[in-house]
Amino acid sequence: MEDFEPRIIGFLCNWCSYAGADLAGTSRLKMPPNLVPIKVMCSSRVDPEMVTDAFLRGADGVLIAGCHPGDCHYDKGNYYARRRFAVLKKVVESLGLEADRLRLSWISASEGARFQQVVEEFTEKIRKMGPNPTGKETLL
Repeated sequence: MEDFEPRIIGFLCNWCSYAGADLAGTSRLKMPPNLVPIKVMCSSRVDPEMVTDAFLRGADGVLIAGCHPGDCHYDKGNYYARRRFAVLKKVVESLGLEADRLRLSWISASEGARFQQVVEEFTEKIRKMGPNPTGKETLL
């Protein structure tokens, strides 16, 4: 368990969070390499099946990141994402996982440092939880 490095899937909104990740990278901010970013057009487009599939394939954590409420490029997308997230937490628990393995964060395009902070905090939290007990070694 000492050498455990979590595998985290990040569903990042194209307009804000993905751009925030890009800013963190171009600013050369140091981050753990554990996050695999997946660009989605809006945080509301993250289907619950995508999240459960990630966990069932071995992801140790899933991050959903989108625009701040009120700043969504699709008007109310992040409000839909927030409602779906509340239900997804219960689904994750029904899989036998801790609900904290799923995280929702609002990160704008100008918040590279915030993106770095979220990734560092989430990676450390997942590292303390240990590996996904239900996942298979098929991801990544």
